[in-house]
Amino acid sequence: MEQRPPEDAPDASQLMHEHGHWGTHDHTEGLYGHIHDSEHDDFFMHSHPGEPPIILLTPEEAGNRITLTSVGIDVGSSTSHLMFSQLVLERQGIALSSRFKVIERRVTHRSPILLTPYTSATSIDTDELQRFIEGVYKDAGMTVADVETGATIFTGEAAKKENAGAISDLFAEHAGKFVCATAGPNLEAVMAAHGSGAAARSVGTNGVPRTTLNIDMGGGTAKLAVCQGGEVLETAAINVGARLVALDDQGRLTRIELAGAIIAEALGIPLIIGEPLSEGQQEAMAELLAECLSNVAERRPLEPLTDRLMITGPLTYTGPIDEVSYSGGVSEYVYGTERRNFGDLGILLGKATADRSSRLGAPVATSEQMIRATVIGAAQYTLQVSGSTIFVSRPALLPQHNLQVVAPVQPAEHTPAAISDSIQQALQRQDIEEGASMVAISFRWQMEPSYHKMRALAEGIAAALPRTIEQRIPLAVVLDTDIAGALGNLLRREVLPGYDIIAVDEVQLTDLDYVDLGEELEDVHAIPVVVKSLVFSTARERASGLVPTGQIQVDEHDGHYEAHYMGEVTTA
Repeated sequence: MEQRPPEDAPDASQLMHEHGHWGTHDHTEGLYGHIHDSEHDDFFMHSHPGEPPIILLTPEEAGNRITLTSVGIDVGSSTSHLMFSQLVLERQGIALSSRFKVIERRVTHRSPILLTPYTSATSIDTDELQRFIEGVYKDAGMTVADVETGATIFTGEAAKKENAGAISDLFAEHAGKFVCATAGPNLEAVMAAHGSGAAARSVGTNGVPRTTLNIDMGGGTAKLAVCQGGEVLETAAINVGARLVALDDQGRLTRIELAGAIIAEALGIPLIIGEPLSEGQQEAMAELLAECLSNVAERRPLEPLTDRLMITGPLTYTGPIDEVSYSGGVSEYVYGTERRNFGDLGILLGKATADRSSRLGAPVATSEQMIRATVIGAAQYTLQVSGSTIFVSRPALLPQHNLQVVAPVQPAEHTPAAISDSIQQALQRQDIEEGASMVAISFRWQMEPSYHKMRALAEGIAAALPRTIEQRIPLAVVLDTDIAGALGNLLRREVLPGYDIIAVDEVQLTDLDYVDLGEELEDVHAIPVVVKSLVFSTARERASGLVPTGQIQVDEHDGHYEAHYMGEVTTA
């Protein structure tokens, strides 16, 4: 039966503001003074009688361009590293509500690659990590006060260690305006797909999208991402990595991860700390790990051992793959750009993976970034002001800080069930537990704002977030077109009566954003928005950034192994 709006339901164009701001605002004079005739040839470059002469301003003076110093800290299960950058952002468009976008990025300093230090099998050595980071700041000639934005990302096995959250909080407190995230396997797969360039390559040419498969291989896990048309369609992760066992220079075991013990058990290989692991045993483990990874990548029914090692469900995409790429530390061995032994299975696992790549039925593309693919640029600030058709149920709900953005893919069918499924898939893709904390749901609206379509969206949002609603966690919805007032009213008045709602529009967000929502600007009935987006290296960066040309050397200090970059850093 066709759903009809209530008799007293206002038209969507009239559902604009709570707390008194109803209807569209008639700014006849415009927000910034009188409106010019569009036929003026000198639209921006003339004054009227009695007005002071025009003073030409640079983009920086006009507030249209800003430069920020950024740092990225990636703490992985095998390696950790930092990168300092200068980000130049420029306002995109004439309106002061336009989004800022990164137009230039200059890498100013790259740290050495540090083998992530541990005090035990379950704890990261915070003191050693802190000394390393402080040393990199000193080498870069930087202080905490000099850094305006950044991100600390924990990935792989490092994210599972018992003190990972405490270290992340420490960096956030120490560095101020940081996005700090523990990246689960799905989010890490998404980040690696963007950082390696696989997502960008899937855009294709001449309007024809491609399907790419990126396999990110680290110390503890391997993450797979299927990309199409510039978006990550699906991810999967498995406990396959180079440092599931670690050895000293005599080939004796110094660390054993659970997945490494499972592989050894399947092969009948005893693993004992302090005892040697022969080259033949190492090769057998690497071959079996590569076979399990290939089982997932080839999208064959999972073997029992592969199924036991899986962190997520298997890939379900059944269409053709146009190209395959590899990223992460082990990819250096897959591509043959690294040949030295760092006391793990990296060399053997990389070779075994490369030997099986032909079975994937697609050519292997070169990744733009390998070991630094996960996140190498920290965070960019994109400063926006929302549209004026906002909805805020209570002024006390603002401000909100560091809301992780969930950006569902628009479903083919615009029904509450399809919208709910899309939101839940987006939550899963980023390893976000629904109801654990407040998030910002971001939608791209590409249709007319009829009552029925708006109602379907409102019902889909409510259906996707049962635990959030049960715990009375406020809903934050961000849209790219001016329908926030209508959607907010539908949610609060009809779908979730009396619920706390924040809805803003004219803001564009993606999965890898975190957002701050400021207090409402009463004069223009808008909300200032700060967007912190993870920034990845691209091929363009190598033309203007810094390119390492040396080698990596491993040193031992008081029982801890560190990998240091040896050589000059030159401009491309």
